[in-house]
Amino acid sequence: MVEISIRHRTTYRYRQPVTLGPHRLMMRPRESHELRVLSSTVTLSPDAAVTWAQDVAGNAVATATFSSEADSLAVECLSRVVLSAAAYPVFAIAASAITFPFRYTDDEWTDLGALTILQYPDGAPSLRDWAQGFVASYPTDTLSLLKDLNAGVGNAIAYQVREDEGTQSPSQTLSLRMGSCRDLATLLVEAVRSLGFGARVVSGYLHDPSRILLGSADSGATHAWAEIFLPGAGWITFDPTNRSVGGANLIPVAVARDIRLAMPLVGSYLGPADAFLDMSVAVSVGG
Repeated sequence: MVEISIRHRTTYRYRQPVTLGPHRLMMRPRESHELRVLSSTVTLSPDAAVTWAQDVAGNAVATATFSSEADSLAVECLSRVVLSAAAYPVFAIAASAITFPFRYTDDEWTDLGALTILQYPDGAPSLRDWAQGFVASYPTDTLSLLKDLNAGVGNAIAYQVREDEGTQSPSQTLSLRMGSCRDLATLLVEAVRSLGFGARVVSGYLHDPSRILLGSADSGATHAWAEIFLPGAGWITFDPTNRSVGGANLIPVAVARDIRLAMPLVGSYLGPADAFLDMSVAVSVGG
């Protein structure tokens, strides 16, 4: 069990005052049996009216509405959490799902819904063919298959820091053999979906005091990974960037069908097309 402080600050600058539209914030850590939020506060400059809600996935979403023009916008979230995820977790997978292939119950299949459906068209190279290559036999051990796929993504795709917006399609990532953590997470989620699993993408923070994990900057960074649903065990965490299983170093903020639905900050402004000057993001995760 470890107590962790998180500071996430995003700053936008404009060449002249602009009218700020509503901004959606997803920065509050997502509570679970492995994560307890002790405190979480959001401050904005200029001041804004902030309302809170939960989206369809149960994520905490804040909407900020501004009443005045500004030539800059600063959004900062300060959180303190207790993380108790085990470093070497043991999963109580239901007997019906220990071997692959298995069938979700009708209720599970209904509730998983879109989380079982591919979000990107298959291209070249084929994601389906690549994922099938990890199935050693029929039947095969379910958890071993998922661990092999998780490690396979990390082994096949070189991690790179990619500042530009958007996410590569799985076929793009397989073709380029490189990608950011969100590209690797998307590749794993889509690969297991092609095999019939329910899966979702997670955005959050990487806690790495040792500074040895991929995706870490200083003692922490924003990060993306995957969760795969297995009956009995529930949602199991897989981080393909670091070829790890379990959430010992991970602080989730949002879960989503697609990573674009879990962006930390999304908004708009009204002003000249060239008004935007630059954006900076600073994240610290530590004790």
